Amino acid sequence: MIISVSGTPGAGKTTVSKLLSERLGYEYVSVKELALSRGIGERVSDEIEIDVDELARVVREEFSGRNVVLDGHLSHFVPADVVIILRAHPRLIAERLKARGYSKKKLAENVEAELVDVILVEALEENERVLEVDTTGKSPEEVVEEILTLLKSGTKKRVGIVDWSEEYDKVVQYLMLGDD
Repeated sequence: MIISVSGTPGAGKTTVSKLLSERLGYEYVSVKELALSRGIGERVSDEIEIDVDELARVVREEFSGRNVVLDGHLSHFVPADVVIILRAHPRLIAERLKARGYSKKKLAENVEAELVDVILVEALEENERVLEVDTTGKSPEEVVEEILTLLKSGTKKRVGIVDWSEEYDKVVQYLMLGDD
């Protein structure tokens, strides 16, 4: 089974993916590292640009029939049996990305993406089985337990569990958006 764990940067993908793969006994695969090692991703300034079509081809060819947890905010674009979309309060995303040294512009882009459900919408356009999980206020272990419960129950789709729209004005004020 291929499980894709996606979400806005700062939502907890890597921590949760590693723990989930460990709990399931699945192979952990970083989409970023996979793309770089296969020559389908390149570093452009402080980011990695990935050819998503090539990434999907590589995943199909290399991981079909294997038990894998794919970690990365583009992993919802590749063939997977289930896509887990991790969500986190936009202010928490902002704090985490600020701590990582993101520019104001990049931080604002990612926080806005979380506010308006960009990754979730993309995942729903590309996949049948999408499970949305809010990580806000939960430990990685609690998030993994929630995912395992959803997987075990056979839940086909769980979306719409978070709505950050009422937070928009507060988060924008918090960010004090401007040029970097």
